[in-house]
Amino acid sequence: MNTPSLSPNIVEFKHVSFGYGQRLILDDVSFQIPRGKVTALMGASGGGKTTVLRLVAGQYTVNSGQALWNQQNIADFDQAKLYAARRQMGMLYQFGALFTDLNIFDNVAFPLREHTNLSESMIRDIVLMKLQAVGLRGARDLAPSEISGGMARRVALARAIALDPQLVMYDEPFAGLDPISLGTAARLIRELNDALGLTSIIVSHDLDETFHIADQVIILANGRLAASGTPSEVRQSTDPLVHQFVSASPEGPVRFHYPSKSLQEDFGPRGVHESSKSQSLGGRA
Repeated sequence: MNTPSLSPNIVEFKHVSFGYGQRLILDDVSFQIPRGKVTALMGASGGGKTTVLRLVAGQYTVNSGQALWNQQNIADFDQAKLYAARRQMGMLYQFGALFTDLNIFDNVAFPLREHTNLSESMIRDIVLMKLQAVGLRGARDLAPSEISGGMARRVALARAIALDPQLVMYDEPFAGLDPISLGTAARLIRELNDALGLTSIIVSHDLDETFHIADQVIILANGRLAASGTPSEVRQSTDPLVHQFVSASPEGPVRFHYPSKSLQEDFGPRGVHESSKSQSLGGRA
């Protein structure tokens, strides 16, 4: 009996457009997330990076185009199929998002208790193995309030891989970390991706550390795909927008001002009125 071969891409966006109301976030965006690799999803704030993660998880549905999970259109999934797909996805939220009323052990055990029928003894072994993988087996009885921000991020990573997912998505995993914790988190992402055969998507603004561990970099800007390639290829790009991002320049194609009315429309009539009023008061003095 032949088993179907896996697609080389675990996620694929084909001409995806999506917006919140009248505000367009993604405009005809196409890219692939290769299986088994670490892909960095980068770009200016508000460029649609976290929105991409929500579309992959099926929290939102594209306005047009296709968002594919293992070659299947996520928009076509019924509830049962969507939940089954989500069980193959791990998520590490910004700042960890641990349950404050649960200790470290129970935080990591939570998805196992929710989504499996494993015995408590089996859950215990799995939780301890996941905590060992992130160097925190000894912290299992502590509360989230008793550990540092960097440790909380590692606990969240252990929870994200508890169900042995195919894909792990990281939303700003390095935000707010000191250099040591940041380096530790980056090394863990790379090592666990390779050791467990995962696929990873990292949304990050930390250019140097992210470029160091990524196989592929995708840069989104102004609602469109600005660049896609290896970190070296992206660094060498002559595209003005990509150069602006890589060099952290405030001047370039990425807009500083949010779209608005013209200055004349917002300030013109009032400015004329205030100027006349000022002159009138001056004359009375």
